[in-house]
Amino acid sequence: MSKNLQSIVLLATGITMSLCLPALSAAAEELTWRSDILPIVAKCIDCHGAGAPEYNEWMQLDEATRKTVGPRMDTYPYFMSYVVWPATGAMMRRLDDGSSSPGDKPGNMYQHLGATDKERANNLTTIKAWLGEGAWNLNRFKAKGDMPGISKEQLEKIKAKY
Repeated sequence: MSKNLQSIVLLATGITMSLCLPALSAAAEELTWRSDILPIVAKCIDCHGAGAPEYNEWMQLDEATRKTVGPRMDTYPYFMSYVVWPATGAMMRRLDDGSSSPGDKPGNMYQHLGATDKERANNLTTIKAWLGEGAWNLNRFKAKGDMPGISKEQLEKIKAKY
């Protein structure tokens, strides 16, 4: 793609975003793990804090125990392991409000994103914006059932800043 064409595409994308979501596009550029996402995740520390098992250890637990013990995700690297790898898309599947999933069924952790519907929706919007435009998807690393594995293009949309 030529530089001129890239500039036109970027300009068009910027214009489209600024017409549709001016506050969100400006805020999305400034969202970071430390200032915007960690305060949301801090509400999950009781089950997903430093005392929780790391992913590989958690996966070794029997299914009944895994339903009562959450995996660790209190730091950027732990949290991102449920976004990009090894548990690709798990964060999105668990926190989704149902609008991205077949049957409109919310993920099992959506209810913990806030005390009210409004707080949950706001926190989900913040996390989606932080991940990056078009980065929210429910795909796993490898295909499973009817769901395809995540593509390189989908992974490249993740822009989550520390």
